[in-house]
Amino acid sequence: MALWRTLPIPIASPHGLILSFLILLHSAVTTTVAIRVRTIIHDPSPVKLPVFREAPAFRNGDSCGSNKDDRIHIAMTLDENYLRGTMAAVLSMLQHSTCPENLSFHFLCAHSDVELVSSIESTFPYLNFKIYRFDSNRVRGKISKSIRQALDQPLNYARIYLADILPADVKRVLYLDSDLVVVDDIGKLWDVDMEDKVLAAPEYCHANFTVYFNDAFWSDPVLSNTFQGRNPCYFNTGVMVVDVDKWRKGGYTKKVEQWMAFQKKKRIYHLGSLPPFLLVLAGNIKPVDHRWNQHGLGGDNFEGKCRNLHPGPISLLHWSGKGKPWLRLDSRKPCVVDHLWAPYDLYRSSRHFLEE
Repeated sequence: MALWRTLPIPIASPHGLILSFLILLHSAVTTTVAIRVRTIIHDPSPVKLPVFREAPAFRNGDSCGSNKDDRIHIAMTLDENYLRGTMAAVLSMLQHSTCPENLSFHFLCAHSDVELVSSIESTFPYLNFKIYRFDSNRVRGKISKSIRQALDQPLNYARIYLADILPADVKRVLYLDSDLVVVDDIGKLWDVDMEDKVLAAPEYCHANFTVYFNDAFWSDPVLSNTFQGRNPCYFNTGVMVVDVDKWRKGGYTKKVEQWMAFQKKKRIYHLGSLPPFLLVLAGNIKPVDHRWNQHGLGGDNFEGKCRNLHPGPISLLHWSGKGKPWLRLDSRKPCVVDHLWAPYDLYRSSRHFLEE
């Protein structure tokens, strides 16, 4: 359990509330502020958040340890537009975990919003979590326009800065997107042998790797040699195991940022935060079984058409692409695979209110 020291500082808010802030002494390498739940209040977001049902409590099995080293650290972004997906993802992990009380969630959000905190607290009263504000100024002027607006949001780039944001005692972290559900024990993915690699993820070497960069990249004799000595394969950055210590020591944040800066001068790709990850790490990661990212269920980045499941065992279902299951279900035009997401949906619609 993380140790925090709370210093009550009474501050009058515009709404006449007395607030108590948590002061966290953090490394000088980052200006990110960690926020302890129940301690900070900001002006409520103008976006009306959905209401969720309270999830049941999930308890550890007899074989689970209770030491600090038994913690499984999971990082996710927290955004109003994807909150319904985040809730479903968290529920799926708790439900299928052998040691659900050992899961520690680290949520990254663009705004310190009390409503977001309250929503998580009321939905998961027993959840072990912290919220960190991601300063969008970190990527200001570094983001290049991509093929889909959602890919251009600053929070989409927060995964690059995990090593700066997370506390120093977090040595390894699972980064997961919000548009997925886990149907297996997440501890199995956490326990993957990294084999001295900084990152582990499912690799897709059958995919046409050249499509992730444009002709200007491949026709340049210097740029096209970027992957020399490597066998680069596509991997999806929505499901990653990251050795945070190695990431820090290897300066990987700076390496990714350098490619983002290059992209601003000479356009060499079209897909948001993925290509700079590939430029730095493709061909040099620990491959993980494909069952841990059945991705692309949201269709392509333009129309989001329905797709079928790939053959083989499945541990994680991922609606990467334009189509999101909660939106398609609400529109009454769901894809078949969206019904696999629905059992984890905690959204409290008007229909649920009437049923109760």
